[in-house]
Amino acid sequence: MTRIVVKIGSSSLTSAEGGLTRSKVRFFADELAALQKSGHQVLLVTSGAIAAGFTTIGYAKRPKLLHEKQASAAVGQALLMQAYHEAFQESGIAVAQILLTRTDFSSRQRGHNALMTIEELLAHGIVPIINENDTVSVAELKFSENDTLSALVANLVKARQLVIITDMDGLYTGDPRKNPSAVRIGQVDHISGEILEYAGGAGSSVGTGGMRSKLDAARVATRGGVPVFIGQVTEPGDLIAAVQGTGKGTYFTTSLSKLPIKKQWVGFLSVPHGTVTVDAGAEKALFAGGKSLLPAGVTGVEGDFHPGDVVEVVNPDGGVIGRGVVNYESWQLKAVAGLSTEEVQKRVDVSRIEVIHRDEWITLSE
Repeated sequence: MTRIVVKIGSSSLTSAEGGLTRSKVRFFADELAALQKSGHQVLLVTSGAIAAGFTTIGYAKRPKLLHEKQASAAVGQALLMQAYHEAFQESGIAVAQILLTRTDFSSRQRGHNALMTIEELLAHGIVPIINENDTVSVAELKFSENDTLSALVANLVKARQLVIITDMDGLYTGDPRKNPSAVRIGQVDHISGEILEYAGGAGSSVGTGGMRSKLDAARVATRGGVPVFIGQVTEPGDLIAAVQGTGKGTYFTTSLSKLPIKKQWVGFLSVPHGTVTVDAGAEKALFAGGKSLLPAGVTGVEGDFHPGDVVEVVNPDGGVIGRGVVNYESWQLKAVAGLSTEEVQKRVDVSRIEVIHRDEWITLSE
């Protein structure tokens, strides 16, 4: 059975003022149930906890302060799961709640535990309903409406496809609500800078995600070998159509293989502790040669970092090449930048001579 990860945002489940709209929840539950019954294993990544909870608490609008968001999520998560439970029950399908944060993907053991739980649920025909643990997360609340979370989940479970449901029928060359000459793009084979420029900001006051966050998620998923659909599911049968290739939206293809969870973290979730500038030869070796970065290719060092930290690597023009786990203290790298391996060994004591080993490196430039 093929695995499909479906992501639904707050605006698709709530009213403009906030609060769950039960008819919307039932509609999507029916679509997901039909997808499962057509022979797929289905995982749902859902937003909506904060949006569902803030009206119950009594806030006039979606809160902005962290403690208000966390309180809203604490209330709303129970309401959200209750609504999904009741809606799926009509189709005879059981659901399970899984709350994750970014750190669950940075730890190999925690990621493995999450995967084993999901595997067991899917084996019994239960739909895992995955959300971010907003009640305890801090920086994770900036997860862009769970778009990136859905991409990481899709990569984790080696999904056949990621379906990101939005209120737009795909990616346009401009905002069709403002520009009548904007053209919808049916398929994207490469998410270039031009493609990213087509994306606008957040689409509503209820959710926090816009098309740009969805494109960023598509980059993560496709880099991990999972194709993506971004578009509308508004009528019965739309979700199955999206999976079958005839959906109302944009398809993002990929020819890449599975990206390890550790590299997902390094490339897309880590916070760089410094910047390392390299010469043209090192850039070529990293980008095209699949080589490790050696001190000889380093021309500049910024920031205060330690072995095991993630650093960003830029070319002579300042363009980002990628990220990697560094093996040097920042002061050590400054002392040996540009030197040969023999000279480095005379001046500093490091566990590995490579500044960044190729196994702990991810290229981000196109």
